[in-house]
Amino acid sequence: MQLKLAFVPAALAILAVATPTTRNEPASSCTTGPIQCCNTVEPASSSAAASILGLLGIVLQDLTVDVGLTCTPITVIGTSEGSCSAEAVCCEDNSHGGLISIGCAPVSL
Repeated sequence: MQLKLAFVPAALAILAVATPTTRNEPASSCTTGPIQCCNTVEPASSSAAASILGLLGIVLQDLTVDVGLTCTPITVIGTSEGSCSAEAVCCEDNSHGGLISIGCAPVSL
């Protein structure tokens, strides 16, 4: 019984580390290109994202990564051009013409 109880804290610690958290980073922390304004941000495993990834022939190893759909770059922060009425994100891969951005994390403008 003691052996089973020893695994509970270890399992909880592993889950805490492995569980992704959503936190807004400052826009200045984005080093992968311009901040993106995406209509929606969802896991790559969602039906909408999976459809677009499939059409583009993109294969991801991690289907829990967040992707942005229908994104446009925000180039000037602090002006009306730097606003976003949808979701402002920093993404690792913005090379698909705004249709989909991969590896997105929310940012604060």
